[in-house]
Amino acid sequence: MVLHNIPPLYGEKSETLILGSFPSVKSREAEFFYGHPQNRFWRVLAGVFSAPVPETVEQKKKLVLENRLALWDVIAECEITGSADTSIKNVKPNDIAGIIENTAVSRIFVNGKTAEKYYIRYIEKTVGQKAVCLPSTSPA
Repeated sequence: MVLHNIPPLYGEKSETLILGSFPSVKSREAEFFYGHPQNRFWRVLAGVFSAPVPETVEQKKKLVLENRLALWDVIAECEITGSADTSIKNVKPNDIAGIIENTAVSRIFVNGKTAEKYYIRYIEKTVGQKAVCLPSTSPA
């Protein structure tokens, strides 16, 4: 079993929660979200908010919190081979309800089909809120 080693990132004013499935090997090594240099997440987020692309973990945290976002992953622990979402087995979910209760989160996005699958299976009923799967063309 591999344990999730990155704490959730949120503030009490966070309004939008973005959930991945489980951190990649590079993210686990960096101990921060979307840590692989080829991952587009930080470039896309910077583009959405017309901000410079963050380079450091502190800059990334600032971008997230200043824009009232929250980041975490659906899975707290699982069996996984490398970073392959397709290899995920024996999932234990994170306590997403704890974030919802301590923030102003009213929108939840999941970053891909694996995160969506496990969100629906383990979390949706607990928080009572559907998530929009990214990328999405529907309004949220």
